[in-house]
Amino acid sequence: MPFMKPKVYVTRNIPKAIEILRGSCDLTIHSKAKPPSKREIMQKIRDKDGLLCVLSDRIDREVIASAEDLKVISSYSVGYDHIDTDAATKNGIFVAYTPDVLTETTADLAFALMLAVARRVVEADKLVRRGRWKNTWSYDFMLGNDIHCKTLGIIGMGRIGSAVARRADGFKMKVLYHSRSRLSIDKESELNATYRELDDLLKESDFVSLHLSLGKDTYHLMSEQKFRLMKSNAYLINTSRGQVVDERALAKALRMKWIAGAALDVFEREPVTKDSPLLRFDNVVLVPHIGSASRETRERMAEVAALNILNVLKGGKPLYAVNPVL
Repeated sequence: MPFMKPKVYVTRNIPKAIEILRGSCDLTIHSKAKPPSKREIMQKIRDKDGLLCVLSDRIDREVIASAEDLKVISSYSVGYDHIDTDAATKNGIFVAYTPDVLTETTADLAFALMLAVARRVVEADKLVRRGRWKNTWSYDFMLGNDIHCKTLGIIGMGRIGSAVARRADGFKMKVLYHSRSRLSIDKESELNATYRELDDLLKESDFVSLHLSLGKDTYHLMSEQKFRLMKSNAYLINTSRGQVVDERALAKALRMKWIAGAALDVFEREPVTKDSPLLRFDNVVLVPHIGSASRETRERMAEVAALNILNVLKGGKPLYAVNPVL
């Protein structure tokens, strides 16, 4: 009887991952620009051994129940809240992801957003392109705010939050942080970071940078009440998960001038709809979920996502497992 290759469904065209998997697996690839529907995913994975998905694919209990032979779900992301990990674990399915790989790249973007919104880089670019730069110089033309020597509040001091703290040291910033677990004294010293309760951090910080996973305790963490605590000259930066911020409350905070501005890479609904109130503000920088979007990082993420699958299909464990107890 001829050897049967394990079957894997890939929900997007991810060239490096496909290249790695192709030699060992029988691949079914969704190559259309439009993402697969939930129904399509359910149909495609019925007889599959592995699934390679992305953050916007909702792999819920119903989807998992439709897969009779599934052994591993590998997400091309550091977030995994789009996967029902409890249902997967009950069905003996590994859930894998790609942490570490995108830490430095996402921290780079967080700092880029901080600089862009505080120094009004996007506003200035638009002004030049639209032919509105009329005078060579005036005292109050395009005034922004400094970053150096300011106070940065980091909410979520994990891998990415710590990487942002290390960058802040080069700008001589005072770093405050709030996290589920307080760091050791040695780690705080290494990062030159001081722990604060959340409300105190919001009151003291000139920049608040979010680096949280999404869960019941972090959904809409940034609420109207939290925005009211922030300084009127403070900025919010979010490169974590969109639902951590109540966007209606954020829009109100901007409209009422409770805060000076915001810069976001992630949103409650993606892509952002045309009626989003955030589109109306010049003091908001919006980018389309590009935290990991460097060539080097995306290639390495693809390798990890593919190897997570291959390791399981060869009888081992993923490089990075969300549920390693299987």
